[in-house]
Parts: sequence; structure tokens; C-alpha cells
Amino acid sequence: MAPKPLRNRPLDILFIVFYSASVLYGLLFSLPEAIGVPVTADSPWPPLRLLYDWAVAQEHGHLQVPLPIALRSAAFIDGWAHSPFLCVMIYALIAGKSWIRLWAIFFAGSSITNMYYYFMYTFLGDHPPPNTVHYLIFNLPWLLVPILLAWRMRKPEPFA
Repeated sequence: MAPKPLRNRPLDILFIVFYSASVLYGLLFSLPEAIGVPVTADSPWPPLRLLYDWAVAQEHGHLQVPLPIALRSAAFIDGWAHSPFLCVMIYALIAGKSWIRLWAIFFAGSSITNMYYYFMYTFLGDHPPPNTVHYLIFNLPWLLVPILLAWRMRKPEPFA
């Protein structure tokens, strides 16, 4: 069965836009953090200099050197595993390829689990965010969108 045109799948357009930004974030921020590049005002990696202001205001855990293993693990999964997969998934969403269904559900489970541990470390660790609402506005989409993705992929032919 031929897939519906992308213009008739607004939820897929949302996923494409959101996960395109996620790939960029994973490669520019998570991956360098995972390999040990520090988040400092004079970081050797310019994107992490930008993250420094956010970390000072909201996520003090990112300022620790070395990065705590919980945050480093989350960054590693995001940058090394999720970002490459998302490139494949974005292609499949654009092209309406149903073979991505099960992989997308697996990814959603991995992403939800990763965010669970990230939130647990953030809220129960030594450096909870000073402004919970502001922190959640920025970070909650990375928990909610994968839930929506899993729901979207629940049918055997998600693009029909």
C-alpha cells in the first residue's frame, strides 16, 4: 500500500522537525560532552560555550569536571546511538517507509528510559534545577515526543 503524502501527515512533519533538531543537538552538544569536552565559558568546542550559560542557570551538573557518569551516559546514548538512528528514521518518515515502525518503537523506549534516568539524576542529584518550570519547558519534549512517536507507530502500516 502506498504511503499518504507527507503533507497529509502533520504529526510526521512534527517528528521530522523535532528529531532534526535533536540530531543537531546530539552532534553539537551531547557527543562532545560524552567524550569529555567540558562545558565551560572557554570550552574548546564553541557550542559547549553556549551551553555554559544554560548550565549555570539551570543544570549545574553539566559544569562538573569530570561530567558525572549519569550525565555522561545520557549524553553518550544521545550522541552516539540516538543521533545516527534519527537520521535513518527521518528518512523513513519522509519517504513513508513502514519498516521503521518497530525500530521507532524501540527507539522511543530507549529515549524514554534515557530521559527517565536523566530526570532522576537532575531532580534527585546534588544539583537540582533552580527553576523547575523553566527546566521542564526545555527538557520535557524529549520525554513526551518519543511517547507520541510510539503511539504514532502502533499500527502495522503507520503511513497508509
